[in-house]
Amino acid sequence: MSMKTLKIEELSKNFGTTEVLRKINLEIDEGNFLVLLGPSGCGKSTLLNIIAGLETINEGNVFIDDYNVSKVEPKDRNIAMVFQSYALYPSMNVKENMIFGLKQAKTSKEKIEEQLQKVSTFLQVDKLLERKPSQLSGGQRQRVAIGRALVREPRIFLFDEPLSNLDAKLRVEMRREIKKLHQQLKTTVVYVTHDQTEAMSLGTKIAIMNHGVIQQNDTPEIIYNKPSNTFVADFIGSPSMNLIQGKIIQNSNNISFIAEGSTFGVPINNYDFKDKSDLNNKEIYFGIRPEHIYFKKLNEDDFDVNLRADLSEYIGHEQIVTLDYSNQEILAKFPSTIKIELEKEMKLYFDLKHISLFDLNTKERL
Repeated sequence: MSMKTLKIEELSKNFGTTEVLRKINLEIDEGNFLVLLGPSGCGKSTLLNIIAGLETINEGNVFIDDYNVSKVEPKDRNIAMVFQSYALYPSMNVKENMIFGLKQAKTSKEKIEEQLQKVSTFLQVDKLLERKPSQLSGGQRQRVAIGRALVREPRIFLFDEPLSNLDAKLRVEMRREIKKLHQQLKTTVVYVTHDQTEAMSLGTKIAIMNHGVIQQNDTPEIIYNKPSNTFVADFIGSPSMNLIQGKIIQNSNNISFIAEGSTFGVPINNYDFKDKSDLNNKEIYFGIRPEHIYFKKLNEDDFDVNLRADLSEYIGHEQIVTLDYSNQEILAKFPSTIKIELEKEMKLYFDLKHISLFDLNTKERL
């Protein structure tokens, strides 16, 4: 039985009468990178602050290495936090900023020097030790903030939207840096972001939150390919998954989907239903990602549909085409080399191996 570096059970948090977190259960194995992802106000930063000990809990417990830290002071939790603002002391140079926590903890001079040497070389800030934060670039500040956390050798790293203040190009570079760092150090990380690309590229697991509830907690692949409800389906992917309204018609062995206002059925016999009983006439969303609508038939069971193209957006190597599927607007992604004739019906192919079906009322995956 492996020790869970972090375990959260039945955790709830209210601010006054507002429920911010509702019965959160989460665990992280040693060395994993967990991303808390969700829209503003979903409770992800509150959850991070609770793990850090900066917020109290109304119900439930937090364990670090099987030890209940729910009532333990932040400084005694053996965690390190990297904030959005980096919170570096402007009057101190890089070296002083990096070793501040160790000095506070009365670490020996030798250990401080050794850690500073090791970490500053590793993060390539060893040439900047005498500089003040104001003399550093955004990326360098980011590294110093991470270095300050690293020298303490914490059990868990907490990152709170650490890249949101950087411009787009630097964000991508820093994201790569953080990923490399995690691969080399194999530390345990909890990382908060509202950026799904960041979440997908960094996380070994992603917990998607909405309204204080974890909607799905799984690997990026499963979350992308098998979203557990329409919220997740809609939140992940750019553009997000098409959700086409309609119903299921089932007779003998044949199961098909008929979009609202349409007459032709799309065969969904091979879909992996959780429960096959009581499907006939069920109102559903038929989910298909823009990149699973093809211009040419690619697989044996790709299903052809005739759709009208209304709009094409050129985005470099791709174009995003808006299509009309019996008065419902859906998007497809094609190479930009293909010439699309607008206001015209065209034959396209749905890759039925990659569809997701959701109950129209509960919004849950079928």
